Amino acid sequence: MVRGVGFHGEPGHLRGVGFYLVDNCRFQLLAPERARSNWTSLRWCAESLLVRDWGSGSIMNLTPMDEMFVHQAPETLSEVASPSPYWRESYFFEMHRPDATGDVIFMTMARYPASATFDSLQMGRVRGEPILGRLERPYGDDPHTTQVEGASVVVVDPFQTIKLWADPTVASIGIDVTFRARTSPYALRRGTLRAGSDVVWDQSHVLQSGVYEGTYSVGGETFRIDGWTGQRDHSWGVRDHGRCPLWMWLQIQLDDGFLGVWHWELSNGSRVYTDGCWAGTDHSAPVPLVDFRHDLSWRSKDGSPVGYGRNGEDVAGLSGRCHFTLEDGRTLTVDAEGTFDRPYEPFHRGGLSQMRVSSADGRRGSAIYEITGARHHRYFPETILQRPLPR
Repeated sequence: MVRGVGFHGEPGHLRGVGFYLVDNCRFQLLAPERARSNWTSLRWCAESLLVRDWGSGSIMNLTPMDEMFVHQAPETLSEVASPSPYWRESYFFEMHRPDATGDVIFMTMARYPASATFDSLQMGRVRGEPILGRLERPYGDDPHTTQVEGASVVVVDPFQTIKLWADPTVASIGIDVTFRARTSPYALRRGTLRAGSDVVWDQSHVLQSGVYEGTYSVGGETFRIDGWTGQRDHSWGVRDHGRCPLWMWLQIQLDDGFLGVWHWELSNGSRVYTDGCWAGTDHSAPVPLVDFRHDLSWRSKDGSPVGYGRNGEDVAGLSGRCHFTLEDGRTLTVDAEGTFDRPYEPFHRGGLSQMRVSSADGRRGSAIYEITGARHHRYFPETILQRPLPR
């Protein structure tokens, strides 16, 4: 018996799910509870099979998911569109208090086909201290189960409920949390960026806002997560972080919905890509974003403006104003200020800031602002480049 998932719906507003039982070539729609109970038996029926590609003489490995009607290309699911070492598929979860003060937690789960590995990051800031840890596993015979030793992400109900877990005895942050959607998901359009003949970015991306419940643990002490808000992403494709001049990922949580944007620029500020949406807590169809303008600045510990320098040594916060225009004609102006809680140094420039926001129409909320990149005339003008960037 092999479990799979089927979806129906329209782009950017997906809904519906079915679990299928494969038994002697018969397919039957199952309740999730029964489907989960039949997963392990007869696993060999897909995992142990090999199919010969007579045209090239190569071996194509089958996985349990290859039994399902989920293929989008004449390849097995262990094959991806590009051999790039920067091709990855990942989940990203961020959770913070509704007032955006205090601790902030991030968790990821990703697979890397070129190296045939999974990894999971547990990171954030707890009681004022930055934390970063990583767990990994080789694919082995399972390139699809989102689990490594000591951490897992389990989709209980697609686009509705997801369980996050990290073992406090091996992970930098122990996590036992449930994400529950508070808006519909939004599928960003595919974006692409090249540096000469090299693909720097070619990716699809899903955004969704939710509420988190559960606990997290650090240093033997356990803390409660009760009604924290935040965002979750699912992306897949090529992203060579070290050669991206600038990307901005802003996820603003207001009482009646979330405002999200994914924005890319070249080093000189020329726009490469902008997409995003407003998604209401009534789970209506998200409204696409058609324009975005930003005026943000790094802040020092005393709150004064400061340059990023080479590695952000003097940066403690972020503040400024952004303007959003939606497809239906609405415009929103959002002011924000907050703390630079999860720098990406020394691996990459910039990082994640926890923000308190207010809109021009009087609404208040919280946000995570991610500003990162290799070189940008405003945010990273003095950084040292390791490789040529897109121009």
